[in-house]
Amino acid sequence: MTGNGGGIIIRRAMNDLRRTPLYDLQRERGARFVPFGGWELPVQYEGLVFEHRAVRERVGLFDVSHMGEVLIEGPAALAAVQYLVTNDVARLASGQALYTVMCLAHGGIVDDLIVYNESTTRFFLCVNASRCEADVAHMTSTLARFDCRVTDVSDAYAQLALQGPHAKALLQSLCSVDVASMDPFTWQDAAVGGVGRVRVARTGYTGEHGYELYCTPDEAPTLWLAIERAGRDFGLAFCGLGARDTLRLEMKYPLYGNDIDEVHNPLEAGLGWVVKWKKGDFLGRTALEQQKTRGLVRQWVGFKMIGRGIPRHGYPIAIDGREVGTVTSGTHSPSLGEPIGTGYAPVSHAVPGARFEVIIRDKPVEAEVVATPFYRKED
Repeated sequence: MTGNGGGIIIRRAMNDLRRTPLYDLQRERGARFVPFGGWELPVQYEGLVFEHRAVRERVGLFDVSHMGEVLIEGPAALAAVQYLVTNDVARLASGQALYTVMCLAHGGIVDDLIVYNESTTRFFLCVNASRCEADVAHMTSTLARFDCRVTDVSDAYAQLALQGPHAKALLQSLCSVDVASMDPFTWQDAAVGGVGRVRVARTGYTGEHGYELYCTPDEAPTLWLAIERAGRDFGLAFCGLGARDTLRLEMKYPLYGNDIDEVHNPLEAGLGWVVKWKKGDFLGRTALEQQKTRGLVRQWVGFKMIGRGIPRHGYPIAIDGREVGTVTSGTHSPSLGEPIGTGYAPVSHAVPGARFEVIIRDKPVEAEVVATPFYRKED
């Protein structure tokens, strides 16, 4: 699928934050907006806890049009993407996708992303909004020796995320093809809700059954309204960044800039499963091999609070009064009804049952490392 923007301009507010093509619809529906990654985006509609529970129990609709999209195409596209990311893109057939990371030579993470295989000469990448410009620069310089083109096509796409137990039935009621039987990390182009061509991807950031839908910006309001109308029969809720964050944290999905960055590598971030050693060379491989041989010093862990208090990004982690790490994400879990967090801790304290303190308002509060994901659906 190739978007052409359809004549829609992604507008800028008076404060120079970008707005998605769905801004007016969201404002009419009571959205509260906040700055995020250079965008003015809805943080909530009816309330974070309501929206969070709607996704866990029914279905929620998110506007994620701020995400970046990049095309890598040309005769050497496959070899280029294989070198660019740590996961094994060569195993993908057309219509399949995978989650992966891009690394610097020293192993630090440039970004985490999803790679979609359109063909061996064309790959579609979804990247984080806050990293898009840096990602494109990194891709362009890294892949200069390959016979391929790197093109930022973000302005040609809007993106909606439909997530929750009822997402499958809701979307199928609007779709021209069988989406209900799609496997995770597959995609297909289809007509949806009166929009002639939508990329339907069986992916998401909530831990629930869900889809991410790519269309041109001018068609995004039509797609939103079609889902809204059909959603009345499925308990659909509009969801903002607040619920998106609590949902992903309950699953211990990393957020770039909080949990992963250029200072941390995928092995210590618990993303060793996306590093495929047998696939051949990739940028950062040597540094990661050396790290693997030396052994980890720190590890990204999930923890629950034993004492009273909610952990927040940036709070120190301490052992016996000595600061040893930092909380990267934290919240009061709507599903569990208790405070949870993630952070980097010494490997000696990176196993379930290990305890340390989180410094909350200058006071040490005890926390315990737990197995993750924090939230698991009942059978």
